[in-house]
Amino acid sequence: MDTTYGQFCPVALGAEVFAERWTPLIVRELLSGSYRFSDLQRGLPGVSRNLLTQRLSQLTRRGLVERRAAAAGPRYQLTDAGQALAPIIDALGEWGYRWAAKDLRPEHLNPDLLMWFLRRRVRTDKLPEHRTVVRFEFHADAPRRVFWLILQRPEADLCIKDPGFGTDLEVVAGIEAMARVYLGHLTLAAAVRSGEVQLTGPTAARRGLHGWLGVSPFADTATRRSA
Repeated sequence: MDTTYGQFCPVALGAEVFAERWTPLIVRELLSGSYRFSDLQRGLPGVSRNLLTQRLSQLTRRGLVERRAAAAGPRYQLTDAGQALAPIIDALGEWGYRWAAKDLRPEHLNPDLLMWFLRRRVRTDKLPEHRTVVRFEFHADAPRRVFWLILQRPEADLCIKDPGFGTDLEVVAGIEAMARVYLGHLTLAAAVRSGEVQLTGPTAARRGLHGWLGVSPFADTATRRSA
């Protein structure tokens, strides 16, 4: 970028920092509560370890991210300058939800990422007092994948191997149907009625899942704006 142009155009200066590939998504993950390198990788399945390391180093040098030592490994968190990008991330997400998220293409249907986002949106305040394990199995329009959500106040955990606690509820679905539920394009109740999502387990757990699972925060925003 021409440095003279940049001095007179704050948009250019901001884009030089923010518009680099993967940077907005890294900031999104940090804003969403991913602090460890492994958590960032799970929320960004398309980025290589080397590139993520490079981007975090760049953001640290630019004063947007702090790297802090911790017993379980380094933690990354946004500085005040990084936190100030939150409205930009929200605006970008709202635009993407409204104009670019209507049609789900096969390359967007990543079960690992979908489950990571579903875990993040669990309404933990609505969970029962006892631990509940929900087994998710995706089939048909994606390679068969199995995940376990361990729901116990005040948090939800995600496993890709059987945690050994037993299963309280089983969810069998196509990845596209579950993605539409997460995006708010289809209610879980409607997906169950149509057979796109099948629930197996006690009545209380089947009913409870409707209240436990949240949807994309941008679906909530779109609903509020249309009200």
